[in-house]
Amino acid sequence: MITVVPVELADAALAAEVVDGLALVDKGLRKAARAEHDLLDQTSAHLIDAGGKRFRATLVLLAAQFGDPRDERIVPAAVAIELTHLATLYHDDVMDEAEVRRGSPSANSRWDNSVAILTGDYLFARASSILADLGTEAVRIQAETFSRLVRGQIAETIGPQPGEDPLEHYMYVITEKTASLIATSGRFGAMFSGASAEVAARIAPACAALGIAFQLSDDILDVASESAQSGKTPGTDLREGVPTLPVLHALRSAGPDDARLVELLTGGELADASLHAEALELLRAHPAMTSARDDLRHWAEIARTEVLGLPAVPARDAFEAMCDFVVERTG
Repeated sequence: MITVVPVELADAALAAEVVDGLALVDKGLRKAARAEHDLLDQTSAHLIDAGGKRFRATLVLLAAQFGDPRDERIVPAAVAIELTHLATLYHDDVMDEAEVRRGSPSANSRWDNSVAILTGDYLFARASSILADLGTEAVRIQAETFSRLVRGQIAETIGPQPGEDPLEHYMYVITEKTASLIATSGRFGAMFSGASAEVAARIAPACAALGIAFQLSDDILDVASESAQSGKTPGTDLREGVPTLPVLHALRSAGPDDARLVELLTGGELADASLHAEALELLRAHPAMTSARDDLRHWAEIARTEVLGLPAVPARDAFEAMCDFVVERTG
């Protein structure tokens, strides 16, 4: 769910090291995605070729700075994390019936659902193979993370159950489906660099909170932004009837004066341009936007609290800058 550009790294040496590391990750991704079948070889490389920010791999590399960032296990761990993320995208696009991913036709629209599902399965398998070489603890952590990803996806698919608060349900979904893999990114970076147990204990929850904050900022930008700052056309989620943070806050706090907004938000997809524009205008002016920004700041501060307990190295400054950026990007 999250496609963000990490903040510019102020330390030149750290920036150069991360850039070099990401180049090795990209090379490793292409090698791992190779298959002994022409079609699978093509489909596995499809989303790698489409680009992406390699956000999770960046977190692995940054977290590794608290130990030995040149440990030979760091890049394979980052590759495994990115392969897992890519695999979920193939499956997500099938479930969402998406036609576009990263500016290119999705695998399911270019080929078909079966091909897309099998490609995702193949990338999961390749990630597992890499992690098997890194030890049983890596495999166990990956299995736990994958279980959380599936639980989050199932929860999103079936929606809130009777009596369940839709906002609490949404936070559970993004915590399991999105933040869990981002937390594991930081955990792997610390773990395979030989960082201390104290660092590992802080870096995983810091990355999890940062991941939640980035998702919430994307939700806010989908409503508030006048440009494609979040990586997609503003109001996309609103148009498609996807309940994001501002919408959920608006519905939760709706009063008598909000009848028209509630009608628009609960009426299904807002494909009609005039209705979409009206809903966007009403939502932008609603106190729900303030509540959403309060939630964003809350999660950014949780991340910052953990980050400030880390050793004072340039990577800590980079993590702290991300905490600032995720709030500032929403204005």
